[in-house]
Amino acid sequence: MTDATATQRDIMIEIKIRDPRDSEIFFSGLHRNIQLIEEYLGVTIGVRGDRIFIKGPEKEARQAERLIEEIQDIALQGFSLKPEDIVFALTAIQRGEETSIRDLFLNHVPVSSKKRFIIPKTETQRQYIEAIRQYDIVFGIGPAGTGKTYLAMAMAINALMKKEVSRIILARPAVEAGEKLGYLPGDIYEKVHPYLRPLYDALYEMMDFEKASRLIERGIIEIAPLAYMRGRTLNDAFIILDEAQNTTSEQMKMYLTRLGFNSKTVITGDITQIDLPPGRVSGLIEAERILKGIEGIKFIYFTKKDVVRHKLVQEIIRAYEIAEKRKEEVTEGQRQQ
Repeated sequence: MTDATATQRDIMIEIKIRDPRDSEIFFSGLHRNIQLIEEYLGVTIGVRGDRIFIKGPEKEARQAERLIEEIQDIALQGFSLKPEDIVFALTAIQRGEETSIRDLFLNHVPVSSKKRFIIPKTETQRQYIEAIRQYDIVFGIGPAGTGKTYLAMAMAINALMKKEVSRIILARPAVEAGEKLGYLPGDIYEKVHPYLRPLYDALYEMMDFEKASRLIERGIIEIAPLAYMRGRTLNDAFIILDEAQNTTSEQMKMYLTRLGFNSKTVITGDITQIDLPPGRVSGLIEAERILKGIEGIKFIYFTKKDVVRHKLVQEIIRAYEIAEKRKEEVTEGQRQQ
């Protein structure tokens, strides 16, 4: 399948595309994928006909070979990987971690009838998906960009596709982050809609716009402010509560007691980004303290290592953490004076 010929420090590896009929799928992001692999692993890659040639230090060339073979394995199943999937694997390789895109693919979550799928990018994301499969109540706690809401949305759509539930309900507390609702133009729907926009964005990324719109019109998918949950019993549903750090104690208790038969809920939040008025206790923090240890409820904790947005997001999170720590040290020093 491969042919390697050693020169002084570099080796040359030749890979044959196994099924030319699938070359379009395999090469749909060819130039970008090659650029990424070359950039991260320091190898040179060329393509001639149905052959791929990799030249570079043996260790890195072998890593590139394995990665390309795994991409091809997935392509031959009719799927294609996004550039961010390739970047994740390359970043893990740079950290010295043994990462297999093929193994990650085994945990993929189909989200439409067009072989569109979501795969976990980190071990914590894999644990999160497994927890959602096994538990009826799952809390995903961690910084922005770790995939908490995105993966929960994928699991909800997958459950609806498999007819495990009959509807999806997506809720968010409409808490102002520096801007008062009353100052915004329009009726109550127009006022709260901006707060729900991230949920719509995630939904439309995973499902065709027209299909998603039809499901929303029929009430099979409902996106609403948390306040709309009061007084309801939610049976046969997959419910996601996003930005749960901005719930009050009363709201969180109200929400958790809405869960009905054959229902599942995922609660996501970032306890470092609380927008509640001073003196109000976050319902997420309180729930973590009260509910930990209850059988049937699972808490999954994400860290900045799980951030899968632009690579600069990790640096931004780290910089803010350092600044916050310095601020706390200065405050503590002033108290001691």
